[in-house]
Amino acid sequence: MAGDSGKRLPVGPVLAWVATRVLLLLYVFKVLSLSPLDVTTDVSVIYHGWYEVLKSGAFPHHDVTWQYPPAAALAVLSPALLPFLDYATAFFWLACAADLVAFALLLRGSRGEGRRPAGAYVWVLGVPLLGPTAYARYDVMVTAVAVAALLATVRRPRVAGALIAFGAMLKVWPVLLLTGVRDRRIWAAAAAGAGVLALGFWLWMPGAFAFLRFQGERGTEVESLGSLVFHIARHHGWEGQVLLNYGSVEFLGPYVGLVSDIALGLTAVAFGWLLLWRLRARTYGPQTAFDAAFTAVLLFTTTSRVISPQYMIWLIGLAAVCLTLRASVMVLPAVLVLAATVLTLYEFPVRFADVVGSTDLGITLLLLRNGLLVAASVIACRRLWVASALLPSRPRRASETRLPEHDQDAEKLLTW
Repeated sequence: MAGDSGKRLPVGPVLAWVATRVLLLLYVFKVLSLSPLDVTTDVSVIYHGWYEVLKSGAFPHHDVTWQYPPAAALAVLSPALLPFLDYATAFFWLACAADLVAFALLLRGSRGEGRRPAGAYVWVLGVPLLGPTAYARYDVMVTAVAVAALLATVRRPRVAGALIAFGAMLKVWPVLLLTGVRDRRIWAAAAAGAGVLALGFWLWMPGAFAFLRFQGERGTEVESLGSLVFHIARHHGWEGQVLLNYGSVEFLGPYVGLVSDIALGLTAVAFGWLLLWRLRARTYGPQTAFDAAFTAVLLFTTTSRVISPQYMIWLIGLAAVCLTLRASVMVLPAVLVLAATVLTLYEFPVRFADVVGSTDLGITLLLLRNGLLVAASVIACRRLWVASALLPSRPRRASETRLPEHDQDAEKLLTW
């Protein structure tokens, strides 16, 4: 009986997932509303426009808002799988299906010795905290691929490598999942998969890599860490503007280029720290790859010139994977990410007018949200460094690691 109960579907998380996802669907189908700002127009207008171009056999490489690697075409074309629905409706249901796949994988990954259910709870709670944006972008699909890839690193290295390659061709950032991976089979499969996919798209459709040019020309988006300089400067006579530029609301004007360059420099410093950690790390376990991937993406997100709301989905997914293992040291950073997600929903779409207008409320929201991301980044880096700095006399089992007391309190909150 005990063995059967261990395989039984946990009712609590499943019911919570169903209830929260019904609520998300009510928002994207406009039965309920959080704000006058319609976050679904990216799907109904922009994605649908790309869909019409992609159907003709070419990338929308003349559209500066197309800033994604070639496999993103598959996500944009995916509503064709449901031809009996209109484009936006089909997309929202497919986003919900990707969400369900990630949830099922996390539930499965939470079973066994050294495992815990907190990861599934992070996903159940975190995704709806972002509001309708979670289903109104294709990032939930990319994150589902990343979750599958990271979980597969434990037992199916070649599958993991292939999924990492596919994820990177969907939206680049999943390449960071390799940060803490030592298994050469994963690296080889990822390199081979990326090469095959890149060649296939290059031969199949023109303009497959035009996104690289458009990405390089982006500025400082109004929600990024660097944007705080200009939000405050607007109250002291700064003469720049806030305009829609390259598909996002950005600052344009004096010193914007300098701040953008500083942000790129911080990203380079972060990657340099990750390289140093990789060279100095001595303790490796299944949790190391998980924790390193989460830390790398967290650093990339925090230092980015653009912190779009949907980026939080990436962090929620990777935090959830980390917390499937008791040996992970990322409980507190995961809780900080969840708190940052709540503030992200409030600043977009609920109070986005305040953010664009640089009001006191808008600035305060960004200071708090970005401050939480900075704090999570610093704590994650420190914990990753300490956890992997010592060379143990024997491999450490996941079940042998005891959480610090404040992390135990955080985990109880997640699984309450």
